[in-house]
Order: sequence, then structure tokens, then C-alpha cells
Amino acid sequence: MFTGIIESLGKIKSLRKDDDNIHIEVESTLTPQLKIDQSVSHNGVCLTVVSLNDTSYVVTAINETLQKTNLSSLKTGSLVNLERAMKLGERLDGHIVQGHVDQVATCTEVEETNGSWKYTFSYDTSLNNITIEKGSITVNGVSLTVVDSKKDSFSVAIIPYTYEHTVFHTFEKSTIVNLEFDVIGKYVKRITEGYL
Repeated sequence: MFTGIIESLGKIKSLRKDDDNIHIEVESTLTPQLKIDQSVSHNGVCLTVVSLNDTSYVVTAINETLQKTNLSSLKTGSLVNLERAMKLGERLDGHIVQGHVDQVATCTEVEETNGSWKYTFSYDTSLNNITIEKGSITVNGVSLTVVDSKKDSFSVAIIPYTYEHTVFHTFEKSTIVNLEFDVIGKYVKRITEGYL
């Protein structure tokens, strides 16, 4: 379980294919605080630490994960948003994030708005995921508030701190991102489907 508040950026040090899996080595300042078998969110994808050294650690993405997320597009040197699992008893500064990506989306617009940035994303509606105005959405692991919610797209407004300390500063038109829709919204939608 995560909050969507990014702790650090990681840099991809190496990628090693193993059958349908990819072993991803990540260089991060968080490494000394990690342990084997710990969950870490990478661009919103919960992955398990399988080995580590002083400055980097390794996680494995299986084919299922690679098919449903943007992790297959990673290259050596790519930056990823990192967050360790939340601690019980701490403040929940973002929203409840599971680290289970629902689908990918495409960035269709990046607009600088006099000190902040507005990003618009479009997504495939055939998976029946929805956003609502002022609801929560997770984009590459970042907890955000939806603005301009439409049937197949939405926008988010990014403050300078988030722009500088996450991978948002690397986004441009056509960038593929991971989306995790609000878990409470997903349950409400499922419960009410038979009544609407």
C-alpha cells in the first residue's frame, strides 16, 4: 500500500531479460534503507526487491506486468518515480494507492500555465475505468487530483515541486504513463453497475 507521494527518483542502471521477465537494476539514494523482499513503487508499479548492494537494487517485472504497464519501455538511464510502502500510523498525504496499475494512458497535451503545468492524458475506455472531477488518480505513481474529467481523458495540474522531483519534467506529447484509478471509486462503480 502506498500514498502516491514520491520519495525519490531512481535511475535505471541495467535491464536484463530472463525468459519473459526483465530484471531491473535501479540506482537510488533509497537503497541503503531497503531490504530484500520489500515492496517499492516504480512509476506506480509495486515490485519486490530481490537483491541489493550499496547503491542499487534489483526488482523483477514479469510478463503480466510488462504487458499492462509502461515498464517495458524503460531504457538504461531512464528515470523512475520511487516510493516505499507506507507505514501504518503515519499521515496519508496522498490517497490510498495499491501499486496495481489498471492501464496505460497517453499524454496528449503539456501546457505551462505561468508557474505550474497542466497535463492532459487520454485512455482506452473499453476497460471501464472512470475519473471524476476533483477525484484522485495516480499517474506513474504520483497521487493527483483530476481536473477536466471527460469520458476518455482527464487533466492534472502540477506544482513546481512535483514537476522538479518526479518524472513529470520528462513528459511530452505521446509519453505513455501508468494509471491507477481510485480504489474506492472502483468498488463503488462495481457495486452500482447492476443498478444503473
